[in-house]
Amino acid sequence: MRIANMGCLALLGAVVMAAPVQAGVSDAFGNTIISHYPRGEWVKHYFEPDGTYSAAWSDGRRLSGRWVIEGQKVCLIELRPRQLISRFCTPMVQASVGDTWPSRDPLGRSVRNELVAGRR
Repeated sequence: MRIANMGCLALLGAVVMAAPVQAGVSDAFGNTIISHYPRGEWVKHYFEPDGTYSAAWSDGRRLSGRWVIEGQKVCLIELRPRQLISRFCTPMVQASVGDTWPSRDPLGRSVRNELVAGRR
């Protein structure tokens, strides 16, 4: 399951979100999606079967919320701490554990996403 990027302004501005595909949602469960920025920063994304989501930044910031699938998109909702926007949606694409793919965050910054086995 490959995931597209998403994020929000403020704290989420640094988040690039990888979202599970509808047919293969379980590929994200128990694994970690890491978004790598060119300067060495990273964001780790965690998706749970019950619809909860959390993220951890390399600088120690944390975020939690819920994820839902709407058509061919995955959306982050109920974000904590509160963000400038209350939800953010992104198209889903397919990937498997071990895959990496280039993308951009919502602010247009280049990132490299990686789906790694297990929780890191």
